[in-house]
Amino acid sequence: MVSRRPFYIVVALLYILGIALVAYRYLAFDVPLLPGEYRNVWSAEAKVEFDANGGPVMASLALPDTQEGFTHVDENAASPGYGLSFVSKDGLSRAEWSISNATGHQELYYRTDMLSDPYAKALPSTIPAIDKTLEKEPIASAINQILTAAKAHSADAFTLTREIIKEFKNQEQNAALLSKHKKRAYLLVEILNQADIPARVVRALNLEDGRRRQRLVDYVQVFNDDKYDLFDPETGEQGHPDNLLLWEYNSTPLLDVTGASNSQVTFSVIKKLVPVNKALQAKFEHTDMLNFSVDMLPVEEQSLFKGILLIPIGVMVVVFLRVICGLKTSGTFMPVLIAVAFLQTQLLTGLVGFLSIVGVGLVIRSWLSKLNLLLVARISAIIITVICIIGGLSVLTYKLGITQGMRITFFPMIILSWTIERMSILWEEEGPKEVLKQGGGSLLVAVIAYLAMSSGMIQHLTFNFLGLQLIIMATVLVMGNYTGYKLSELKRFKPLVDEMKSGATPGKDK
Repeated sequence: MVSRRPFYIVVALLYILGIALVAYRYLAFDVPLLPGEYRNVWSAEAKVEFDANGGPVMASLALPDTQEGFTHVDENAASPGYGLSFVSKDGLSRAEWSISNATGHQELYYRTDMLSDPYAKALPSTIPAIDKTLEKEPIASAINQILTAAKAHSADAFTLTREIIKEFKNQEQNAALLSKHKKRAYLLVEILNQADIPARVVRALNLEDGRRRQRLVDYVQVFNDDKYDLFDPETGEQGHPDNLLLWEYNSTPLLDVTGASNSQVTFSVIKKLVPVNKALQAKFEHTDMLNFSVDMLPVEEQSLFKGILLIPIGVMVVVFLRVICGLKTSGTFMPVLIAVAFLQTQLLTGLVGFLSIVGVGLVIRSWLSKLNLLLVARISAIIITVICIIGGLSVLTYKLGITQGMRITFFPMIILSWTIERMSILWEEEGPKEVLKQGGGSLLVAVIAYLAMSSGMIQHLTFNFLGLQLIIMATVLVMGNYTGYKLSELKRFKPLVDEMKSGATPGKDK
């Protein structure tokens, strides 16, 4: 008989090492075990890309600073081979990279940490100069018509701004003409300048946890005497939205590159929780090699790992429900992939999308079975069918105004295709009852896994404590060693229990 001692030793070591790593992160770095006790820090990373021409290159990027709602607490940059300087002039901060010779595609990174702080001081309100541009006809007439109509319903700079944006909707022909002339934000500034109102375009970043490769959005900063406010040039919404970080706010270029072409900047954002004392001291030191955590990675990779680290939670749920509870599923870990898709689509939308795709797929698969096709061709046809169904549902939900429906593209298409194939074969061999049993079991497991993976506490623990992965692995190994009765099998003993309760001797008559 094979000794089980090595197995128990491995499991014990995994538990010890996992608990030790969690305790080390908690004690040495004061990372919270429970979310909500700490301050939010938004880590925004700018990725600068350009094609160098084979000579000296200089790149200059505008940088954000402490502003309303956010306190700047830390910054760093990654620029192998480049010289880097942080330059501050007239209250403006910029990062300047330089190199004597560069060729081909180049990538530079700048990362800033902004602490969510309701008491943060506002940016200095330097009033921009008024620039009255002389436009040619018919642009000048269109601007005058919009401005005249807006002035009749306004009392100050702020109300005039709102009325101008309304006139863009009321005077569709003029708005269409002007849209070909300038972008809406710059056009709004020009019209306000014509009314002797100082204004300028500011570039802002929407802070949304896990967003990658996003661009800055334009807002208009309008001044009324010594006060100013922000306006969304598209909707006319006034005020500073929550989680909106002003990145460039002094009418300077966002990115200025010499010696290269095809330059662009994209941004990745992730939200982190840090202890209050560290947030206030503005110390975010991740250079210690013993600090083995995901937050050492670039923000874009952190966003990916935030979702990947949740998969073991779903795997543990599947193992428990199959090994201990005895639930039947269609495929071993297909419910985990469906649960991951639910995280993107939301539960109700995901359930409707999954049932629609599988239901239509089974109907088409039943027709394909009558054609006596080879397995490879049949599966290929099902994959194409699934893609068509997903595309059709995305277009339909978009037309109906259900934007979440477009996210059903996150469903694993290959897995869905094999699921349809297995269910169809199971229908032919075992009947619809077994299909409903395994299909319902898969959906139940997927929903439970989704509920576990969507928990804020679990997301916090898995992202901040990598040692938890070892604890999950040890738990899965322990459950995999279980050979007793499954909970679903205990119903076989119900007649015996009833007989014992009635006072009869098991196996004999009263």
